Amino acid sequence: MGRLICLSNRIPMGPNPSGGLVVAVGDALTSRDGLWIGTSGEINDTPEDQFRPVEGGAFQRLCFDLTPEEQANYYDGYANSVLWPLFHGRTDLMDIRAEFLSTYKAVNRRLARMLADVITPEDRIWVHDFHLLPLAYDLRQMGIQNRIGFFLHTPFPTPLAMQALPNGSEICQWLAHYDLIGLQAERDARNCITAMVEIGGASELAGGFIHLAPRQSRIAAFPIAIDAGEFSDLAAREFDKLPSGIVKPERRLMIGVDRLDYTKGVPQRFRAFGEFLARHEEWHRHVSLLQISPPTREGVEAYDDIREETEHLSGQINGRYADISWAPIRFINRPIPRETLAGLYRAADVGLVTPLMDGMNLVAKEFIAAQNPEDPGVLMLSQFAGAAEQMPEALIVNPHDHEQMATTMLTALAMPRGERRERYSALMTTLRKKDVHWWSRGYLTALG
Repeated sequence: MGRLICLSNRIPMGPNPSGGLVVAVGDALTSRDGLWIGTSGEINDTPEDQFRPVEGGAFQRLCFDLTPEEQANYYDGYANSVLWPLFHGRTDLMDIRAEFLSTYKAVNRRLARMLADVITPEDRIWVHDFHLLPLAYDLRQMGIQNRIGFFLHTPFPTPLAMQALPNGSEICQWLAHYDLIGLQAERDARNCITAMVEIGGASELAGGFIHLAPRQSRIAAFPIAIDAGEFSDLAAREFDKLPSGIVKPERRLMIGVDRLDYTKGVPQRFRAFGEFLARHEEWHRHVSLLQISPPTREGVEAYDDIREETEHLSGQINGRYADISWAPIRFINRPIPRETLAGLYRAADVGLVTPLMDGMNLVAKEFIAAQNPEDPGVLMLSQFAGAAEQMPEALIVNPHDHEQMATTMLTALAMPRGERRERYSALMTTLRKKDVHWWSRGYLTALG
């Protein structure tokens, strides 16, 4: 049996890398003498023609640098200014330029050439995310016949949205060269199959298979997960380390944790909370919203706009309702360590996971795993998050409807302990059964 070779845009660096994807594939890589390949995060004026090793860690890692042009056109350009808004239903924000696409293709071809030098015929290749859509196509053009799987961490766009992309049929051709295309949710699998047929000209077969000459591929949902037991233990430990002022018996805490991205629905969440406060004066000084939103892609107009809007709304709501002992919204625009977040989740009475569109959203799963089983909090979850398919016991909301959101906030805050425990128990049973190891085993078995 050959190795497992995992590829992603960025490789986890450092001697003991952490993060969701590291946990998800780390065990599989370690047990299969695996190899992880990706960019280093460094910029180099001279394009490299071979990988260099990353020292330390439980599995082998190889990396390479991007040039300034590649960073601008491949990563900031086609990946994040075309594919990211497209895959999240924001075709109005797509910035389509010929140089973005040409550099995107060139980076993938360069990666394929370097990869061909290190693989053996028995290796299985697992490609992650939208940065590397053409990689299997480029490898097949070089005669590589290994089993190659692809997993998309974002939503898959509707066929109608795909038509906004000038090379939509080409993307379908790229995908058709993977043996297995994994998506986060059933809705994404349906969108992908329909797009492959209607835009790519593929034939739909039984069991999630499609045929687009000369290959046959399987398309299926493999919802990514967390290690619920590990996160539950972490949250219990970290809760005891929180500053005393975080937990106040007379004040309930709602929490949102999202990158400051236009897909996450933070302004809509603030508007809903403002509506809640306008309706329910009896809750003034008895509830606060802690929103943690690290900045992302600073200098890009769409992201600068969302930061300005969010800061304006939080200031407006605090200006209207705050007093000398209470601020309705605490808005933190910087990263918080994962350990601290785990403790904060456990301290919160309501978790607000209300993206406008999301592939999965592991914050929803982490919030539930962090709860005290005897007195758990309540999860409000967007119907547009992939997690909603697996977590129907959450309070499912439409993030575009701020009046419904405000009503649901009251439902969550007033929910009796018995109902909270029933919902938590059902959700936690799913998280323990379908954990991160279940996800990676299921995908690799299907690929194998």
